[in-house]
Amino acid sequence: MNCSNCGHFNDGGKFCVKCGHKVQEEVAVSQAAAASEYQPQSQPAYTPQQPNQRVRQAKKVSKSFFSYFAEGIKNPTATAQAAGETQFVNALITVILYALSIPIMLYVGWKLLLIQFVRSMFKLPIISEELAPSDMEDFNTGVDLIKATDINSIIHFNFTDFVFKQGIFIFIGLAVIIGATYVAAKFGKVDVSFKEFFSRFGTFLIIPTALLLIGLVLAFLHVEYFSYFMNFGLLSIFLVVPFTIASFKQSEINGLDRIYSTLIVYVVITIVLTFIANGLGEEAKTIITRMGNSSELNDLF
Repeated sequence: MNCSNCGHFNDGGKFCVKCGHKVQEEVAVSQAAAASEYQPQSQPAYTPQQPNQRVRQAKKVSKSFFSYFAEGIKNPTATAQAAGETQFVNALITVILYALSIPIMLYVGWKLLLIQFVRSMFKLPIISEELAPSDMEDFNTGVDLIKATDINSIIHFNFTDFVFKQGIFIFIGLAVIIGATYVAAKFGKVDVSFKEFFSRFGTFLIIPTALLLIGLVLAFLHVEYFSYFMNFGLLSIFLVVPFTIASFKQSEINGLDRIYSTLIVYVVITIVLTFIANGLGEEAKTIITRMGNSSELNDLF
């Protein structure tokens, strides 16, 4: 090896034969440096990937809601009376489902509703007496043609524009009804927080929501009877109000009588439903106008 001091080549030994410089120590240092340079790096230990926190939270909330919803159908009164502020989220989900299921149902089944309306008009004595049997046959043929045609794509009936706009409108209406019911309960000297009251109202709303969901499934299956479930679900709100108020005990005797408080809320419900009906009526007018202005639909008939 070459001496680092004078560069003379040495066959071996501890010292350079030319200048006497130590050679063996330099060899040991260079070997140690080479060993440290080529030392394999330790691989990081494998850590299993933890599930997303939001996914776990969503699974927990959905599991809690389904058990709460099923129990509310099985034992509505007991479940509502046991519902405290901890059930606020589940009650809020129920209210949202109630608000969204109505416009979705109408979006899916509006053709069937239109057919039912026209069919009922044909059955009126004034009209039916003037109709010939061939006219009814033509009408039934037209009904079958309407059912088999995707008219939504022809008149450009937008899902997002209709469902979310009307869903938000209905949710606001429900919030007004719940707020009016809470104020009426307070006039009746019921000592309860709004979150607990909302939870109990939402729990009593489970059965009407279930009726609307059944109607929604029937609408997707194109079964005309879905409208009955929609009507029952809408009218059931008149039962939710007195059940909710009556489920609380009055803290004082001299509060507003529950019959009068219920009647006051009924007036509010009637006003809210009138506004909702007017909004849906405007949407219906828009649909009919689009149908009349659609050249594709006119060519179809």
